[in-house]
Amino acid sequence: MKGSTVLPAANTAPKTQQYEGLSRDELLQLYRTMLLSRRLDDKELQLKKGSKSFFQISGAGHEAILVAAGMQLKSGRDWFFPYYRDRALCLTLGLTPYEMLLAAVGAKADPISGGRQMPAHWSKPDLHLVSASSAVTTQCLHAVGCAEASQFYLQFPNSVAQASAGSEGDVVYVSLGDGSTSEGEFWESLNTACTRRLPVVFLVEDNGYAISVPVEIQTPGGDIARLVSAFPGLEVISVDGTDALASYAAMRRGLAYARSGRGPVLVKANVVRLYSHSQTDDERHYKSDAERDEEQTRDPLDRFSAFLTREQLCDDNTLAWIASEVDDEIQDAADRALAAAAPDRSTVLDYVYSPDVDPASDAFDVPGTPEGDPITMVAAINRTLKDEMTRNPRLVVFGEDVADCSRGEALSTVKGKGGVFGATLGLQRAFGRERVFNSPLAEANIVGRAIGMAVRGLKPVVEIQFFDYIWPAMMQIRDELTMLRYRSNNAYSCPVVIRAPIGGYLRGGSLYHSQSGESIFAHCPGLRIAYPSDADDAAGLLRTAIRCDDPVLFLEHKHLYRQIYSKSIYRGPDYQIPFGRACIRRDGTDVVVITWGALVQRTLLAAERAAQRGISVMVLDLRTLAPYDWSAVAEAVSRISRVVVAHEDQLTCGFGAEVAARIADELFEYLDAPVKRVGALDCPVAYHPDLEEAILPQTDDVLQVITTVCEY
Repeated sequence: MKGSTVLPAANTAPKTQQYEGLSRDELLQLYRTMLLSRRLDDKELQLKKGSKSFFQISGAGHEAILVAAGMQLKSGRDWFFPYYRDRALCLTLGLTPYEMLLAAVGAKADPISGGRQMPAHWSKPDLHLVSASSAVTTQCLHAVGCAEASQFYLQFPNSVAQASAGSEGDVVYVSLGDGSTSEGEFWESLNTACTRRLPVVFLVEDNGYAISVPVEIQTPGGDIARLVSAFPGLEVISVDGTDALASYAAMRRGLAYARSGRGPVLVKANVVRLYSHSQTDDERHYKSDAERDEEQTRDPLDRFSAFLTREQLCDDNTLAWIASEVDDEIQDAADRALAAAAPDRSTVLDYVYSPDVDPASDAFDVPGTPEGDPITMVAAINRTLKDEMTRNPRLVVFGEDVADCSRGEALSTVKGKGGVFGATLGLQRAFGRERVFNSPLAEANIVGRAIGMAVRGLKPVVEIQFFDYIWPAMMQIRDELTMLRYRSNNAYSCPVVIRAPIGGYLRGGSLYHSQSGESIFAHCPGLRIAYPSDADDAAGLLRTAIRCDDPVLFLEHKHLYRQIYSKSIYRGPDYQIPFGRACIRRDGTDVVVITWGALVQRTLLAAERAAQRGISVMVLDLRTLAPYDWSAVAEAVSRISRVVVAHEDQLTCGFGAEVAARIADELFEYLDAPVKRVGALDCPVAYHPDLEEAILPQTDDVLQVITTVCEY
């Protein structure tokens, strides 16, 4: 066992018998780790009550199944996506009490997050412990993506030379509570794990409650194992998770199944939650005294110590010695953790984005070489993806309907969909089913799996079929994709590219195929946002997005995909445009219109008509929103003094509100007129073309506001 200590010899008769293949020393070490976990829970609770730490949550009652799992899993080889009750597992894998207590006090030296993440959210790259969040169940999809990466590296061993490459028999461990099985991402992860027969071991720690909600309200029949037993290829095992030896046998069986390549495993361990949900919860409000007393009779520590003495593997003196040694270790770790320095306030913005790769730098300003005739935006995206897949063997593309064929037909002969807009047409035929494939119709599944793959060094470029349906993935984007680098203190990153067709002007697109909403994602620190308005920008910005080391939301306006005016000559496989570099589409002297996306063309038309009235309009296309080119905005405003911000999204809380507010705040002295905005009405986009035209901003709307500002 990792971090094992020398245990005293038995004062009773020597025992040579083994239990589930475990020797006496291994059994005593198992007990010691369980006790270490419990006493750490107690110490952290003590620190919280003394205001020396700021949050506490325990795994008391879960220890037996977790140590049994950790003893048979391989840290540094297998991969781990635990949840916040898995202290005993992490100790068994090699995390130390000192490291855990540094996290509890939020010390600068905390190796898990540098004081950024809550305690009990463990992380350590050399153990393959991946930084966890508090959003229960999201980690299930990360585990699936991680297992897919293992299979990828086995199939393409020359695609990468790194320690994270897969080995035959590796498994991915993911754990969750019984309440978490109500979340959709749990079912989405089972769906893909079984479909692709992935070596994922799901450990459901069923303590009977999701905070205060009992399992029978969460789960039909109160037994998740029975519900999932019909999943093809899924090995389902139920065990008393308070019985250490039964837990060891159950995990041995489950791991053997997963390592054999037959598919995923779900182990449902019935455990007890001996302490309240967290330090802010008082379970006496919803558990009776009789129920709490019954749970105490199933305390895994009491049960296992009784087994050890009953089998004469140790006596009370030995157990007391172990307890004393554990207490000394924890006290020493606590003293050192409490003496550690607090984080430096000046570091709060560190690692929101990559410290090493800046997509706004000159390194991404590569002009390329124009070749051939002008092509549409969708063709430019397709060609860029092909070039980047040729360049990077770790790049994978997946999403709904993106493949050329979905069954077993020969790729060379089948003509498939290649995405509903054809942006990925031909990629699967060129690069194979392992690198281009369809996903289930589940947006969280797409993004969550991509996160797991990116953690392992793959470069996923995924497609959300319509921006309107991105919302099921919001938890994965906001709480996982954008926060992983920050919360792990730069130990992990997930530079995923999410391509999403966005916007209206479709004549019939209606409520659910015409949405904008880029401002919502601009409110997610850690996420880059690109929004090209023509084929040239689409190619250059997409290549930068792919070579960036941060997650990128790449917004592709559906209306612009095949417009003649958005065509451009393709500039070859090296062409890149830095993020945060606006483009002057038309220069002028009377008013500047700051815009992006489909409003660029409408603004250019409005500028032409304004010129007929003697008004000279500058059109500034931001091209990226995170970051956006404030220096170009400031230069234009200080020179021209009249400003309009035009975008397709709703006027209220659209991204233009941020731009306008900052201009008013920082450039007020340069203004000769109020900053005006043009945007959609504050309502959904209706079906009939007449209604759509009334709702979305048109050329006449832009022209009217230009005129108003110039007449002020």
